[in-house]
Amino acid sequence: MNDPLTGYIRVKAICVFRSGNRILVGDAIEPTTQELFYCPPGGRIEFGELSDVALRREIKEELDAEVDNLTLLGVLENLFTFDGKQGHEVVFVYDAQFRDKSLYESDGFIGTESDGSQFNAIWLDLDTVGPGIPPLYPNGLIEMLKAGLD
Repeated sequence: MNDPLTGYIRVKAICVFRSGNRILVGDAIEPTTQELFYCPPGGRIEFGELSDVALRREIKEELDAEVDNLTLLGVLENLFTFDGKQGHEVVFVYDAQFRDKSLYESDGFIGTESDGSQFNAIWLDLDTVGPGIPPLYPNGLIEMLKAGLD
């Protein structure tokens, strides 16, 4: 989807929090198809805001958490369809650790979007991603993570 403020490409930052072979993801429903999908936490980069600053803000807003050791893994460009509309986004993908280590011990917790809606933040085992499992977005993320392990 185009950025609703500008009508152009959406620029966002996401964070891959790792716990062994698991990463933290939020669940969401595609409105048109009603299909479940996953995406790491993060969000839109505001005008005049650097991607790392935006990501720290988004993690604080969505998960009420602080991060340490923020490291840029790479950038993905994603063309997609959401709610019947074409979308285009550029995604800065970061790795980081939660300052509060107890977050790694839970199976999941509740996150809150800027509009007040809630989502489930769960630990997704990367070995289970594939057919029969809800997709993980943005496209190319799995390949980026696997390439970083080689």
